[in-house]
Amino acid sequence: MGLKFSAHLDTLLTDLSVADRIAKFAEIGFPAFELWCWWDYDLDELSKSAKENNISIAAICTKFVSLTDANCRNEYLAGLKETISACKQLDCKVIISQVGNELAGVSREQQKQSIIAGLKESAKLLDSTGITLTIEPLNLLVDHAGYFLSRSDEAAEIIEAVGSKSIKMLFDVYHQQITEGNLIPNIRKYISLIGHFHIADHPGRAWPGTGEINYKNVLAAIDDTGYDGYIGLEFLFRPLIVPGGAKRGDIKERKISIDRQIEILKDFVKAYCDGS
Repeated sequence: MGLKFSAHLDTLLTDLSVADRIAKFAEIGFPAFELWCWWDYDLDELSKSAKENNISIAAICTKFVSLTDANCRNEYLAGLKETISACKQLDCKVIISQVGNELAGVSREQQKQSIIAGLKESAKLLDSTGITLTIEPLNLLVDHAGYFLSRSDEAAEIIEAVGSKSIKMLFDVYHQQITEGNLIPNIRKYISLIGHFHIADHPGRAWPGTGEINYKNVLAAIDDTGYDGYIGLEFLFRPLIVPGGAKRGDIKERKISIDRQIEILKDFVKAYCDGS
């Protein structure tokens, strides 16, 4: 496969220090890493560690301010300006944005138009930078009840209405499996509007191979489209649920050791990054 994967600084190998995580990602063979809240990190240290380990920073989030609420637009744009500055410092080309929760007593159409208007203003800040803002549909059933945007078709409608090369979709395979399934046809349909991917398995949001998603086929389908951006590994090393206790049916949690986490990541690289 010719795909590029990005290890997630906030979900993988979190028992290690930030610098050790970045070094380990590079050692395992990842060409990039990404993170959520850049404002929680020392950007100079991130940039230094990335350069020392010859690894790129694929994506960061912008401030979590609602786009559905027009009254919050100036705050959203101020946060985006700060995030663009952070991207320039980190040589990062993708920004991840949520759109906010659905507002009570306001029509979905009015909220959608607020999102579109906010993204049009955002595009003015982005168009000369080479940085792409990606909006993310999230599942409502398991993780994000109350969030406005869950379906890929509605995300595509919003992006097409904005009409800027700087505004695209983050297609999170985990979230879209829960929300709508139909993964491969939707990926093929919307690939020109997709600026970043996230992957995790379902149920459990753990690593590929632990759940119901056929990642061999999904990743092959992404590869076949010619997609050349990053795919972020936003899965969790949750404790395993294993049989245990004195009575039949009792269960206990077993934490996944750091050595086992590293082994899982190495197996992933071997399966999907070594020209297979």
